[in-house]
Amino acid sequence: MTPGAAIAVDSLALLPATEALAGFRSLEISPVEVLEAQIQRIQEHNGDRETGINAFTETLFDSARAQARVAAAQYVRLAREGGVVPALLGLTVATKEKHGIAGLKLEQGLAAHRGRIAPVDHPVVERLKAAGGIIHARTTSPEFSCATTTHSPMWGITRNPWNTRATPGGSSGGSGAALAAGFTTLATASDIAGSTRIPAGFTGTVGYKAPYGRIPGAGVLAADWYRGDGPMGRTVADTALLAGVMSGRHHTDHGSWGENGINPLAAGDVAGLRIGLSLTLGNYPVAAEIRENTLTVARALEAAGAVVVPVDLPWTTARITETTFAHFGHILGPAMATETAGTESELAAYTARFIKDAAEAAQRHSLLDSLAMDHALQAELAAAMAGLDALLCPTSAVASLAADGDYLDGIDTARGHLGHYWEAHLTSAFNVANRCPVFAVPSGMSNDSVPTGVQVIGHPFDEAMAFRVAAAVESLVPGPGFPLLG
Repeated sequence: MTPGAAIAVDSLALLPATEALAGFRSLEISPVEVLEAQIQRIQEHNGDRETGINAFTETLFDSARAQARVAAAQYVRLAREGGVVPALLGLTVATKEKHGIAGLKLEQGLAAHRGRIAPVDHPVVERLKAAGGIIHARTTSPEFSCATTTHSPMWGITRNPWNTRATPGGSSGGSGAALAAGFTTLATASDIAGSTRIPAGFTGTVGYKAPYGRIPGAGVLAADWYRGDGPMGRTVADTALLAGVMSGRHHTDHGSWGENGINPLAAGDVAGLRIGLSLTLGNYPVAAEIRENTLTVARALEAAGAVVVPVDLPWTTARITETTFAHFGHILGPAMATETAGTESELAAYTARFIKDAAEAAQRHSLLDSLAMDHALQAELAAAMAGLDALLCPTSAVASLAADGDYLDGIDTARGHLGHYWEAHLTSAFNVANRCPVFAVPSGMSNDSVPTGVQVIGHPFDEAMAFRVAAAVESLVPGPGFPLLG
């Protein structure tokens, strides 16, 4: 029996990346054991596209097992001979399907893309492989990553491990669900209006939206300044580890910048820091339990020596939605219409609605109008954050959304009706202000048995402060743990 064999399967599957790496280096556990523990959980609990968690578009267990054996042997050799250990050696990473892997499908959930094959690795995938990460599964998203729930005709319904009637969020819902369920150690995500942070909030995990260009992208839409790829994990330290691997200038993306391989996790407490608090970002109808959980985080920061400053922003949900859709109307909406031409009858209802809403917004606003709207929000955020080190606010206004929901008629909340489902989340303003680093970290549980989260927003490009405050929140207000899977 190997030393790690005495550790419970569930404990191995849920081991944080930083602890797994320490165990690998000491030879107390093996990458093979962790992978097999996670495969066992997947086989027992992921289920099918209609009733299960359904976090994956496909699994790559055979190749992952071969890589895990190689990594285990490499750790034995390194223990004997010394040397540099690749940053992710032996760790499992579930990648969002849109992060193409050469020779595998790249369909983005769309009938129009059925059977498409990625010709090359996405820059993120290239870096994961170079760092020794093991890609054992690919995660679900809504069609073209355009919704805040995760279901599609192609891949079925992805459900929240905490409450399978609820969604894990979108668009990186498969990644959030896989992390919460112990199906993977790390995961990749992307974010154009909250697609990393919303799933993190709803699954009790951690998601990071880096400043625009910090993580290289691929394809024409990587030039969209609302967009970005990013890391997800179960802890801030794990997310920082993956961010260091993913980040930095890449030769194929001249919009990317900074050094690669730098772990951005910053040491230091919050004593003396000035942290702004906005419970509603203007008029978001934040549920009472989410407000209270956010206040719990703020009180903990105050008790740790931070100065918490109430912040008022002159924003409305309708204005932020109009601003973002004016932008989408000139970029993402037309791209989606072009990509799906001829298959309109096969689109999910939310995809057709997105294309329609974007087109109508483009009729109301020119691209120049859109830039002016962006600039106004950015200027108001800059004024609100003047003299502060970071800003804190909830991630979502609602406690949960239905796993199969389209919400074409908006969302009813305890504080009134929202005309558009995107108004249920306090995330998209920080894609307008996309040079700001933003974390989503857990803040507690809702009455729906779904986790709640807060966002930590840093000043443009100030990753160190965002990581510092996020780590403090995590240490002061521990996350919800892990769901009991039936």
